[in-house]
Amino acid sequence: MSNENINVLNSVTKTLIDSCKGYQICSEIADDSFALQAEFKRRANERQELVSQFQNLVATYGGEPKTSGRVSGAVHRGFTRFSSVFGNDEAAALEALDDGEEYLSEKIEDKLEYEGLTHQTRDLLTQAHAQAKAGERFADIMEKMS
Repeated sequence: MSNENINVLNSVTKTLIDSCKGYQICSEIADDSFALQAEFKRRANERQELVSQFQNLVATYGGEPKTSGRVSGAVHRGFTRFSSVFGNDEAAALEALDDGEEYLSEKIEDKLEYEGLTHQTRDLLTQAHAQAKAGERFADIMEKMS
């Protein structure tokens, strides 16, 4: 299998892991709102399932799946900025969530432009992109409500 497919999937996997962690952080901050906390947890679980799908496809292709996110502050900067600067500020968490989902969406769009990706890789990237766009819409709605 082409290393390009493995590299693309692993690159996005790292960002998906960061995104999952971001939703987990948001669920901890939203502890005064059970419904909001439950929604963040649901989205974290959904994102974790997507991570597993990416990892499984990498393994199917004969690659070594990534199991941790990025350590760089530039990647998923919203979640990093939120957790290190804003502490328990729900509004900042929502803004960071929106930034993170936008970053993920753009990253996937860039990866979808690669030629030579298999049908399975494209399908999984498309699914991840739809989830990221839904996450952006959710964060936008929540920001307007807060």
